[in-house]
Amino acid sequence: MSIRKPWMHLFVLVALAVPSFADSQVRIVRLSDVEGNVQIDRNTGQGYEKAFLNLPITQGVKLRANGEGRAEIEFENGSTLRIIPGTVIEFPELSMRDSGTKVTTVKLQEGTAYLNFNGAKSDEFTLNFGREKMVLTRSVHLRVAMGDTDATLAVFKGDVEVTGPSGSVQMGKKQTATFDLADQDRYTLAKNLEKDPYDDWDKHQEEYHQRYLTSSYRNYSPYAYGMSDLNYYGNYFNAPGYGTLWQPYFTGAGWDPFMNGSWAWYPGFGYTWVSSYPWGWTPYRYGSWVNVPGYGWAWQPGGSSLGWNTVPRVINPPRQFTPPQPPATSAHNTIVVQRGPSVTPPGFGNKVVIRGDSAGLGIARGSVRDLGKVSQQVRQEGSVTTKVHSEPIRTSPVMSASPAQRGASASGSSASRTTSPGSRVSSPRMSSPAPRSAPPSRSTPSPHTSPPHQ
Repeated sequence: MSIRKPWMHLFVLVALAVPSFADSQVRIVRLSDVEGNVQIDRNTGQGYEKAFLNLPITQGVKLRANGEGRAEIEFENGSTLRIIPGTVIEFPELSMRDSGTKVTTVKLQEGTAYLNFNGAKSDEFTLNFGREKMVLTRSVHLRVAMGDTDATLAVFKGDVEVTGPSGSVQMGKKQTATFDLADQDRYTLAKNLEKDPYDDWDKHQEEYHQRYLTSSYRNYSPYAYGMSDLNYYGNYFNAPGYGTLWQPYFTGAGWDPFMNGSWAWYPGFGYTWVSSYPWGWTPYRYGSWVNVPGYGWAWQPGGSSLGWNTVPRVINPPRQFTPPQPPATSAHNTIVVQRGPSVTPPGFGNKVVIRGDSAGLGIARGSVRDLGKVSQQVRQEGSVTTKVHSEPIRTSPVMSASPAQRGASASGSSASRTTSPGSRVSSPRMSSPAPRSAPPSRSTPSPHTSPPHQ
């Protein structure tokens, strides 16, 4: 445990008064990746709005991906749900029982979703598509697609049981079931998988998490989500009197954790701070931000006895620093805060320009290898132009087909008509940051009001 100095106590007391998600029945999960045109209905009565990175997903929220939009949702245990263009999903239930059991219900209304469920026997995870239902308790990786007349479920790993109007069907690894939505959801089971153009994208995203998520995350957070980003975008170090801290790469002397973000309003909780940084989930939901002499701003892990923070906690801020304060308005608008350098294009071609004050903003996760080494170069030179490792190509003529049509041919071989029913893990980097000197942005939310300058 870290040791707080006496002059910190006042700030700790102030921080304890900050609102948090203290209700044990309340859960939020993370909108962990947003690319292209993705919209969110936060159940505020304003309908669909622009979605952006790190927005909390709460019970009753809906997401839809338009055009070439894609998104990822990360759950507490590191499970992920990904959606591709033309997809609409809903979260009818995100709650916690008195026993601590997490209850999750996801409904795929249309389009295609990838689920990589890590498995938790004590939790209840239900995935609905059409009139079909899956209750998951064991690890499974699958793809489900909803079309106008058919729904297709492909299992990459694990096994599932699907129940619906025509009964139940057991499915295992590398099997596909196609459900006829116009005929009591009667299904055809095939012992093969039809490849989808977005399979490589899903695999690429999952490999990122497996590479950077470690089993030691519980030393810093009670949950896994957001921890792979901390391992990629920054490093842990020990500061005398403070214990283990985490700090993002590419932060200068004038940087603070609240230079880029938004205030988003949620029913029952009011305004919640949403960071624009690609690593900006766990450090703003748990623990505190502390300004350490000689090191600058760093995140100090903390417990969750008070629940999730809607307003980040701050310890020992500089004298002229103004702590983040929720907007004093009842308009429920999303309000953008951008006090850092203006957003610039991330780069050109297959290269990106990384500045010493960006804190990782504008760097897509996993796109630049060994950010720690690049950070050392930027510290010496001020900025560095480096190669970006692009993800698999995703555009294809097949995209014009409906999601169910893309998977329908899976029923071709070894099919029967019925009327009844591995990865590399890295350790957290632990090193003391050098003396420090924000930001080209990947995306920023569309404000309903003018960005305030604090």
